[in-house]
Amino acid sequence: MRILFTTVPLSGHFYPLVPLAWAFRARGHEVLVATSEEFVPTVLRAGLPAVSCGSAMVSLVDLTAGDSGNGEELRRYAHGRVFAEIAARNLPGMTSLMNAWRPDLVVSERAELSGPIAAAVSGVPWVEFHWGIAELGEYRMGGADILAGELEARGLDGLPRPGLVVNPWPRSLRLPYAADHRSIRHVSYNGDASVPSWAVERQAGGRICLTLGTVVPHLEKGRFAQLALPILEQLAQLNVEIVVAVDAGVAASWPPLPPVIRHVGRMPLSQVLAACDLVVHHGGQGTALTALEAGIPQLVLPQFDDQFENAGAVAESGAGIRLLPAQITPQAVAKGCLELLGSVKFGIAASDIAAEMAAAPSPLEITGIFEKLIP
Repeated sequence: MRILFTTVPLSGHFYPLVPLAWAFRARGHEVLVATSEEFVPTVLRAGLPAVSCGSAMVSLVDLTAGDSGNGEELRRYAHGRVFAEIAARNLPGMTSLMNAWRPDLVVSERAELSGPIAAAVSGVPWVEFHWGIAELGEYRMGGADILAGELEARGLDGLPRPGLVVNPWPRSLRLPYAADHRSIRHVSYNGDASVPSWAVERQAGGRICLTLGTVVPHLEKGRFAQLALPILEQLAQLNVEIVVAVDAGVAASWPPLPPVIRHVGRMPLSQVLAACDLVVHHGGQGTALTALEAGIPQLVLPQFDDQFENAGAVAESGAGIRLLPAQITPQAVAKGCLELLGSVKFGIAASDIAAEMAAAPSPLEITGIFEKLIP
C-alpha cells in the first residue's frame, strides 16, 4: 500500500506520526509525508521521505495567534483559521500529489486539513491521528469558515470526517467525546538530539527536568526568560539536580546559572525522563505523554490552547499538579515540586498510567487495522 501522512509545519504535531510511519515502512508499505516547504528538512531528519505541497508562510507567532485576554475559545478559533490558511495554500499541491502518487490511505494529524479534503475528493480513506485532550471544536469552526469556498467548489458540505480516529492518550484520561477513538500506544520520538551518558544515570540526590516544549520558548524570548529564570533560581535551592532542556539559541542570552543547574539544550526526553524524579513542563502532548510513558510525576504550567486540558487530565489522574498562569510564581513552582517529590502517591498514579499505556496496541499492531480500511 501507499500511505500518505500529512502534517502542519510544527514538530509537536509531526513527531507523534513518526513511529506510525516507521511501522508502515517496517510492514513493507510505501510511505510519504506531505507538509509545507519550510518543514521538509525536519521530516527528512526523521528518516522519512517528504514532499512539499507549498509554503506555510506563517510564523510561530501566527500559529499561536489570538489575544488570550479575549478568551481561550476565541484564541482557539484563531488557531483554526491559521491552520486553515495553511491548508488553503497547500491544497493545490496536495491535490496534485494525490492525483499523481495515488495513495491507498491518508493519515493526517488533526490540525492538517488539506490532506483530508484532497482525500475526500479523491475517494481515498483517511485516518485522523488525534492529539491533545481537548475536543477543540473551535478549530473546526475557524477552519470551516476560512475554507468554505474551497469546500463548496469541491462539492463538500463541510470539513471531511475521518473513517477512523487513533488516539495515543490513555482511555482513563480522555474526555467523553473521545471514548470511541481507537487506542494506539504512545511511542516517543523527540527529534534528532544526542543523549549524554550522564543523562540516563540516576542522580543520588534526585533530578528535576524543566522543559517548555518546541514552541513556547521561541515566543517573545524575553517573556520566556521572565518566566523561566526566576523559577530556576528557586528550584536551585531544593538540593536536587536541575536539567534544563531548552534550545541553546533561546538560552544564549541567559545569565550564568547556578552549578546545580545543567542547561543541556534540546534532548530526546524519552531517553532522559526515565532517570528523572519529576518533570516541570508546559502541558504539550509530547512532553505530557512522554512523562506518563516514563511513569514519573509532572508539574504542569499550561500557557495556551489544549495545554490546559492536557494539564488538567494529568492532575485529575493523580500523576501530577497543574498551576494555571495566574498561579505560577517561583515559590509556587518550588512548593509544587516539593509536594510531588515528598509523596509516593503521585509516582504510584504515574506508574499505573504507564502500565495502561504499555498495554495499548503498538503502532505496528495498529497498521493491521488500517489495512482493513482499504477497499
